[in-house]
Amino acid sequence: MDEAWITTKGGDKGTTGLGNNERVPKDHPRVETYGTLDECQAHLGMARATCCDDLIRKELFDLESALGLVMGYLALYPGLPEPDPASLEAIISRAREVVGTTFHFVRPGDSVPGAALHQARTVARRAERYAVKLYREGQLEEKAYVYINRLSDAIYALALWTDKVNRECENS
Repeated sequence: MDEAWITTKGGDKGTTGLGNNERVPKDHPRVETYGTLDECQAHLGMARATCCDDLIRKELFDLESALGLVMGYLALYPGLPEPDPASLEAIISRAREVVGTTFHFVRPGDSVPGAALHQARTVARRAERYAVKLYREGQLEEKAYVYINRLSDAIYALALWTDKVNRECENS
């Protein structure tokens, strides 16, 4: 059986290939950043798989798709556009229309998809901490850094939206 489609063995010595064919250590900040976003994307997928609201499921699907492109951008695959934080700000605005603007502390766990989104949010915040090093060193454009910085806000807004919809479903 040909295992090359899963196992290339290229990383057996602690390096990985970027989209521009450069090899870097697996703990390079660029790899840490897109690897952490990959983890975040998996949590978004869990939230989508457990969410019953079609509109939120579409928001999550679109965000997962966008993160795939962001990871490719960070991995230096040629031709991928710089991430645009406006798409995340639009998610935040749509969520605000549903949940309002009253501040209250939130404890994750009001719903399964909401809890998965809070996991995704914390992972997104870890990606911010890796990305800031790239940004400070001039290896990441400002707009791309702002996208990664805004990501946890958008996921938080989606978690609030998801929990509100879930409460309404339970009370009806």
